[in-house]
Amino acid sequence: MIRKFLIERRSWILLVIVLQLLTLSVAYLDADIPMDSLLYIVFLSTMIFVIFLVVRYHQETRFYKNLEQWEPHLDVTGLAEGRRPFETAARTLLLQQTERLRQEAAYNRTALEEEKDYLLSWIHEVKTPLSAMHLMLERLEEEPLKTQLTYEWLRIHLLLDQQLHQKRMPSMENDLYVEEIDLKALLFTEIRTLRSWCMQKGIGFDVDLEMTRILSDAKWLAFILRQLLTNAVKYSEAGDISVKSLTRGNLTVLEVQDHGRGIDPRDLPRIFDKGFTSTTKHHEDKATGMGLYLANKAAQALHIRIEAESRPGVGTTMRLIFPQRNAFVQIQGE
Repeated sequence: MIRKFLIERRSWILLVIVLQLLTLSVAYLDADIPMDSLLYIVFLSTMIFVIFLVVRYHQETRFYKNLEQWEPHLDVTGLAEGRRPFETAARTLLLQQTERLRQEAAYNRTALEEEKDYLLSWIHEVKTPLSAMHLMLERLEEEPLKTQLTYEWLRIHLLLDQQLHQKRMPSMENDLYVEEIDLKALLFTEIRTLRSWCMQKGIGFDVDLEMTRILSDAKWLAFILRQLLTNAVKYSEAGDISVKSLTRGNLTVLEVQDHGRGIDPRDLPRIFDKGFTSTTKHHEDKATGMGLYLANKAAQALHIRIEAESRPGVGTTMRLIFPQRNAFVQIQGE
């Protein structure tokens, strides 16, 4: 702050230096003026000017020091009062700008909430004819057409489900209900949803559950499993997808292993990034880059850790590592 003050007041300092040099020059040119007396006057005036600068520094920088320490947010209660006209003008402009930003933030927050409510309502409205369409598809007798239409219906259903959970994600903590879940029943429900897609691609499931009872939120855990199973089916061809649960120390681990094309090692650290699809298959337009991102975000709220292991051309293994039971005390308290 001292350096800034000296730079701000450099015109004053230069003016005083020039005047002192001018005074000494006049005494040097005029022999009748005693140099010793003049040097004493110059010394005294310089000392007075230095004291003046010190006093002005403490008076003028008090407001700006407070301004530097003020965090740039919409709360201006900690902003110091201005004691001088320029300080008062600066503070008034800051208050006006802050109030304008507060109003804009409130308006944007309301608009976002309205858009979210509208989109959630729209998704629920669309689900009604989508459910009716599924019942109509079940009555079709032409098997090839039924399989193809069911696959397209499933794609729409999964995209709507992903969009629904994405919009609910910011308020997820208010929607959690931790209970003991039958993992086997939950898993087979999700597998049945993907049945038509799996039949079309010739994919089966090999399920081996050592642990079948876990503590978690059924709805959000189902969403996480749905994303992992959907990815496993999407990037696999004919073959079995292995799903198994086991214990690792005091933790329960659920593994979903496919034998698809795998993930490139340079892509593996980024698969949970929002919007990331692939660097090797960047031209593909099927992937949205949101599935694993949303699954990982939901898993973090449930204190579930997701690990990924993959080899190109061999397959991918996704692991859900569930927390110990005492961790749910923290979840319920949040």
